[in-house]
Amino acid sequence: MARMAVSILAILLASCAVAAAASFDKEFDITWGDGRGKILNNGQLLTLGLDKISGSGFQSKHEYLFGKIDMQLKLVAGNSAGTVTAYYLSSQGATHDEIDFEFLGNETGEPYTLHTNVFTQGQGQREQQFRLWFDPTKDFHTYSILWNPKHIIFMVDDMPIRDFRNLEGKGIAFPKNQPMRLYSSLWNADDWATQGGRVKTDWSHAPFSASYRGFKADACVVVAGGRTRCGATVGEEVAPGTGAPAVAGEWYNQELDLTRQQRMRWVQSKYMIYNYCTDPKRVAQGTVPAECSM
Repeated sequence: MARMAVSILAILLASCAVAAAASFDKEFDITWGDGRGKILNNGQLLTLGLDKISGSGFQSKHEYLFGKIDMQLKLVAGNSAGTVTAYYLSSQGATHDEIDFEFLGNETGEPYTLHTNVFTQGQGQREQQFRLWFDPTKDFHTYSILWNPKHIIFMVDDMPIRDFRNLEGKGIAFPKNQPMRLYSSLWNADDWATQGGRVKTDWSHAPFSASYRGFKADACVVVAGGRTRCGATVGEEVAPGTGAPAVAGEWYNQELDLTRQQRMRWVQSKYMIYNYCTDPKRVAQGTVPAECSM
């Protein structure tokens, strides 16, 4: 009897884990690509396609002002040179804010480049680039953005790789006032994406495809009147039955503890291949941003 109860509990927990991922058809709109983007498996899988005519992309129905965003991606396999899979938060306009993951394809057998960037009030050029410690085309991996009033933390399979801190007190702009949507696209960028544009897209391998699943957003969502509603995973009700607004989760005040800071530094020491703070050209020109010395 006890064994049966444990089995039933395991089944229920597995069901809850599946249900926790939001449905793509409820949370996203495919915005371009003329049918190259598809929502499948009852809303649990989304695929983007790229061929010589066009790429494709989608965006969230919601806008967020702070949150923890998780997405599982499986990237273009084989010869992905020239392709870019972009996954990012962004507001609109000339002074927009933006938080970027971009995956730059490569020739067969050569590693992807994971490109990260942060825009504040329209100003970017805060690039950090990494190699991944696994093949991102073989299986799904989770790429997360934790954005709260003090930090923007980039994570891969829950491993922190970058922490952009709020240094407004020292005159450094930080994204905190502009709500952002989540966007993703698969597109051709062979003028720059692979080895500085030296390797072009081989269209004999098209169509290219990237896959998405397991979207979760524990976030403050912009609702009617420009107000924000915090505290529930997107797609779920807030404080059911109470009529009261829930409060934001632990992510709202989350920082990296000493152990996770050490893990981040280890990743950066082993896998970072470019850091805007140490770019020799910027150092020589005296154009290194102020936050690099803080």
